[in-house]
Amino acid sequence: MRPTKPPAAGELLVSTTQTSDFFDQSVVLLLDCDRDGALGVTLNRLADTPLAAVLPDWGDLVAPPRVLFSGGPVSPHGAVCVAKVADPNEEPPGWRRVTGDTGLLHLDTPVELAAGGYTALRIYAGYSGWSPGQLEDELSRGLWYRMDAREDDIFTADPSGLWRRVLRRHGGTPALLSTWPSDPELN
Repeated sequence: MRPTKPPAAGELLVSTTQTSDFFDQSVVLLLDCDRDGALGVTLNRLADTPLAAVLPDWGDLVAPPRVLFSGGPVSPHGAVCVAKVADPNEEPPGWRRVTGDTGLLHLDTPVELAAGGYTALRIYAGYSGWSPGQLEDELSRGLWYRMDAREDDIFTADPSGLWRRVLRRHGGTPALLSTWPSDPELN
């Protein structure tokens, strides 16, 4: 966790039990964070729409599970692609580095070029966004934990268990929170 530095692209925001319904038990990868605000994608929410219905040519390129994810409540009809470049020494056309070998891939990139240039892709409908100062306010109110992202967080084949796994590996209060029941009324 990083309580003293300002939020930065490449970090994870892991929800506490105080967030809204959309962000309940969410893990968000920050993609941009500057004086204009912040944006990211929710790594563990599947979209209701099948990937084949909106981007059929990309289905074979995305990492398992081969589905469309719900990146957040902002612009849910738009798409954001997070991709791990195959050669970390290159910056292919249409790709912008966020952290390590992972960045944003513009979906206007021809599928044929993307097929050989990336080892993992994930496509999100919409994104999560914060206006200037909003994320800092939410952090000060204890709505999020900030944690380092790992590649296996970003491209996990088991997104449903991501929130608990990320909390557990950090120990302390976050690890205790990982035992929080999905429905506290059934506890």
